[in-house]
Amino acid sequence: MCHRNADPDAVSSAFALAEALGGTVGLVDGCNRVASVLIDRLEIEVVDKPDPANYGFVVVVDTSTKAQLNDIELTSYCVIDHHTTTALTENAEFYLHRNTTSTVEIVYDILKAMGAPINRRVGIGMLTGIVTDTGHFKHASVDTFRTVAKIIEASGVEYGEVLDLMAATPQDISMRIAILKAASRIELDRVGDMIIASSHVSSFGGSASSMLINIGADVAFVGTTKGESVRVSARAKRDAVNVGVNLGQLMEDISNEYNGTGGGHSGAAGIDIIADLEEVLHKCRDMTKKILENSLGATSTEISEDEIEVNEDE
Repeated sequence: MCHRNADPDAVSSAFALAEALGGTVGLVDGCNRVASVLIDRLEIEVVDKPDPANYGFVVVVDTSTKAQLNDIELTSYCVIDHHTTTALTENAEFYLHRNTTSTVEIVYDILKAMGAPINRRVGIGMLTGIVTDTGHFKHASVDTFRTVAKIIEASGVEYGEVLDLMAATPQDISMRIAILKAASRIELDRVGDMIIASSHVSSFGGSASSMLINIGADVAFVGTTKGESVRVSARAKRDAVNVGVNLGQLMEDISNEYNGTGGGHSGAAGIDIIADLEEVLHKCRDMTKKILENSLGATSTEISEDEIEVNEDE
């Protein structure tokens, strides 16, 4: 079973396990654009909004919080996950949790231990999962590359096939609009040479926060709302992580204050809580500023529009 808005790491992990063990790939609440292309190209059979009560056992992959499963009731289940923090293991029959760059890497080791073959469809899926979850290897480790090489060798897939599949993913006009709106609503803080950015959009918060990093922010928070529920997507550059920013822990700490759910990785994380959006974004920035102030020995300042204009003139 995959988390809501499932990404290729979740879908390909579930698919690889289903091929090796039998079973069904379940999507709790849809999938993202690349995962949708993956499902279509590889002809993966999926069940939308599966009811766990209809299955003897559920394997939850790439999921760290119950909110990511839309709070569905799980009875007999296990968890396979790579996020820094996870809140699903307490009631699980068992769990496999390792600090890898993708869940696919854990699944590969399971298949290897079983002696299960990796066919071309599974290979393409697994490689796509790793590429997307590591930001095209930007966050990859030595072990990541070792696993990629082993998957390529075992499946006979060429890396170019994965790039071709990803290039075929259509651009969503709604996402492009959301990203531009996020940029237009940006609020900035500076600690030394580090820039913290925050904004809000109606959807595509994850893509928008990644965009803010790509255009210059060191840490970015983008909030979205749905009724009373607030979701914040957070991203951080490696330089920020190296000086002490751990977004997975930060999001978990904030979510605990609001009795919500949150977590992720040091460089990418999120929260789902019931709160005021502006208040939560302010708290995200403040807690990040304190971390950077302590590690850099610098004071924080809010970057005003006037300061931006002066810097542009220079």
